[in-house]
Amino acid sequence: MSSSNDQPTEKKRTIAIPASFVTSAPAYHLCPESDLPEVCLAGRSNVGKSSLINALTNRGNLAKTSNVPGKTRAMNYFLMQDSWHLVDLPGYGYAKVPKSEQDRWGKELERYLSKRKNIRLVLLLVDIRHKPQANDSDFIYFLAANQVPFALILSKADKLGKNKIKQMDAEYRKLQRTVNVDVPQFVISSEKRDGIAEIVDLINDFIIE
Repeated sequence: MSSSNDQPTEKKRTIAIPASFVTSAPAYHLCPESDLPEVCLAGRSNVGKSSLINALTNRGNLAKTSNVPGKTRAMNYFLMQDSWHLVDLPGYGYAKVPKSEQDRWGKELERYLSKRKNIRLVLLLVDIRHKPQANDSDFIYFLAANQVPFALILSKADKLGKNKIKQMDAEYRKLQRTVNVDVPQFVISSEKRDGIAEIVDLINDFIIE
């Protein structure tokens, strides 16, 4: 898989970040008091956030994956390398969740992303099989407007052929131009562990001062 440039794919490195589950915070005020840097996973429901956590840690069940969208209903904290937190945010865009619940998630996410001082990077996952959705564009605009550092992560690339991957990669670069942002963009497969080492390098760039 390729990153935001067109350099050849690096040889896969063994990635296994030491990690442990800390807590679930269903509301912003319940987030743990901590000075540790935070890297967040955001995206639509069922986009592959849990699979990415498991790929980063090389543990198949640290984060529970599900075929049922909308299962994550809190900000789930994982302690990584005893030095930073990975925060799995509730997915957005799942219509079968009651609107009142969607609105509550939206408000808590807005509070967290606009007020939390620990945030170093948001990894915004999108399913590479699908063209950009309106709520993806809205989320990108929100992050940019609030000056939250983020990267676009095109997940589930193992589900497509090379030509289709290139086409969808171009679609999301076009989206970046449309909303007037320029952020790193990666194509990954958690299943095959393609691109995972690149994500680790990106995270390290943002959490190591």
